[in-house]
Amino acid sequence: MADALDRAHLQIGQVAERTELSIKTIRHYDEVGLVTPSARSAGGFRLYTEADVERLLVIRRMKPLGFTLEQMRELLEALDILDDSASSAELRAHASSVVRECNTAATMSCAKLRRQVDYAEEFTAFLIARDPAETQA
Repeated sequence: MADALDRAHLQIGQVAERTELSIKTIRHYDEVGLVTPSARSAGGFRLYTEADVERLLVIRRMKPLGFTLEQMRELLEALDILDDSASSAELRAHASSVVRECNTAATMSCAKLRRQVDYAEEFTAFLIARDPAETQA
């Protein structure tokens, strides 16, 4: 039975590889309650499901956009509510509002990051134009 459970789950190293998050970061998200492993092995090792991996990928996508851990937690809870057909209409309405707010914030963060990339590319072009080795090539 334990072997079947272990095969149905991923170990933390496998999850780190799939999500491109460090093991330390995944453990931190467990400690702060964002993504708790779905099971533990007989030896006490964290075991994760595909759903756990998906939650970690949501967090990974939010992180570079400047979302706080609390905002991540709020969005994950909202997504759980929206996935649960038994949730009340009131809860679902609030959850939808949270998703919309996150979408607006993410859109604004993406625009800001695009401007920063544009500035960085302008700067590298400026430097290339002034590099004697580049102009002689």
